[in-house]
Amino acid sequence: MTTAPPKPTPSELEMLRLLWQSGPATAKQVHQAAVEARPDMNYATVLRLLQVMHTKGLLTRDESQRAHVYAPAQEQDSMQTNLLKELIQKAFSGSGKALVLAALRGGHVSKKEREEIQALLDQEK
Repeated sequence: MTTAPPKPTPSELEMLRLLWQSGPATAKQVHQAAVEARPDMNYATVLRLLQVMHTKGLLTRDESQRAHVYAPAQEQDSMQTNLLKELIQKAFSGSGKALVLAALRGGHVSKKEREEIQALLDQEK
C-alpha cells in the first residue's frame, strides 16, 4: 500500500510554488523570492518552514554544500493532481464536472483561459 504524500499547509504550498518556479534553491534564495510577495516574511520563518517540509517529506535536501539546497519532492503537476482529487471529493462530492462548472460560473476563469479550455475540449472530439 502506497502512502499518500503529506498535504502541505498554505504556507508550505507557498514555499513549494517558489521552488517549482525557481528550481532547487538555498533557504536564502527562497527567502529572497518570498520577500517579493510578502515583505514581512523573515529568514528564520522560511528556514524553519523548509526544515519542517523536509522532515514531512515535501522537500528533498542536498547537504553536499555548506548551504543546503532544497527542492520539491514531488513534481508540481503530481502535487496539484493529488490536491485536486481531495478537493473534488470533499467539496464537490466526487464530481469533476461540478468543480469545472463552479470555476466557470464563479468568474475564476479568464477569457484567455476559457479559449484554452475550449481548444482542449475541441481537440478531444
